[in-house]
Amino acid sequence: MKFVILFAVATVAFAAPQYGYSAPPKRSSEEVEIVPILKDERVHEEDGSYNLDVETGNGIVLSQSGSPDGPDGSVVKAGEYSYTAPDGTLVHVKFVADENGYQPQSDLLPVAPAFPHPIPQFVLDQIAFAAAEDAARSSEEEVAASVRSPALSYGAPQ
Repeated sequence: MKFVILFAVATVAFAAPQYGYSAPPKRSSEEVEIVPILKDERVHEEDGSYNLDVETGNGIVLSQSGSPDGPDGSVVKAGEYSYTAPDGTLVHVKFVADENGYQPQSDLLPVAPAFPHPIPQFVLDQIAFAAAEDAARSSEEEVAASVRSPALSYGAPQ
């Protein structure tokens, strides 16, 4: 019996996937493209604001500035970057990053298609009817809440 259990454990151990790491193949110095940094200007102020301008020899340009003007002292950033895509297209993106998140703007970013047809009037009427029902329900709940006796509602002990 012990032999059967030992055989089962050994079978499971050998059947388990063998994970290993092999380093990526080394490139020869002839394959590596060295891209020079043409411009790298960084200014950091005492108040946490900064400016950054970087330009590389292969056409990548980044200009960014930020300051701790956001809510709770978070940094609000604005800037732009550009580069050439592998197909030769020049990519230029302007952005703002603030309490509303990262907001890029570019002619190359996808845009949602226009709604394919106008919304029918009966749908608009139904939406308006539902909104009126919701408003009536909330006003009824406010009236009911004001009529409740204090003994039936939760509150701080006295």
